[in-house]
Amino acid sequence: MSSHSRETILGTIHKALSEHKVPMPFPDSEKMHDHYVKTDLSLEEKFAEEFNKLGGKFVYCSDESDMIQQFEALADTMKWNTIHTKDQFLLNLFQEHNIAKVKDAGDMHDIEVGLSLCECLIARTGSAIMSSGQDHGRALPVYSPIHITIAFTNQLVFDISNAIDLLKEKYNNQLPSMMSLTTGPSRTADIEKTLVVGVHGPKEVYVFLIDKHWKK
Repeated sequence: MSSHSRETILGTIHKALSEHKVPMPFPDSEKMHDHYVKTDLSLEEKFAEEFNKLGGKFVYCSDESDMIQQFEALADTMKWNTIHTKDQFLLNLFQEHNIAKVKDAGDMHDIEVGLSLCECLIARTGSAIMSSGQDHGRALPVYSPIHITIAFTNQLVFDISNAIDLLKEKYNNQLPSMMSLTTGPSRTADIEKTLVVGVHGPKEVYVFLIDKHWKK
């Protein structure tokens, strides 16, 4: 098809669409704001409730020192010898507390437990948002069989629309090329309609929420 013919066809389609506009089926939908059932729970409580329902393991921490203590106790209980991360902030934090188990992820070929920050947490669905704009990039949160997210209370938002607003503010309206919404351990029922956990991502997920405002 020549470029002239293509332009003629596209011009005809554009003209037809402009002359015969289909009315918006629900014109008032954009004006609605109260889409969800109200709750008396705080964002922290709501996130913990939804995250636990999905099989996640939530740990509340009063401050960074409390997080370090609870993290060490969990690692000892689970017999994790090495925890890998690519987030420089976390590497520095654990080195300051002499936690030798937390190491740079390198090429991640032998990773068992992954550790990372997140962009934000969504209370309504118990989800975490990660992006390619973070130090760990795309791979670490989905590559490790066990994944631990470290988050702060000012990263908690109610719904995904609030999360997008937060990211727009952080990245000056230039959103990262990849954003992933993680909701509980990986699961699929593609094979014989049997639910299997940990096929396309972590089979265990933890969130350590630190009661502190943080800005990298």
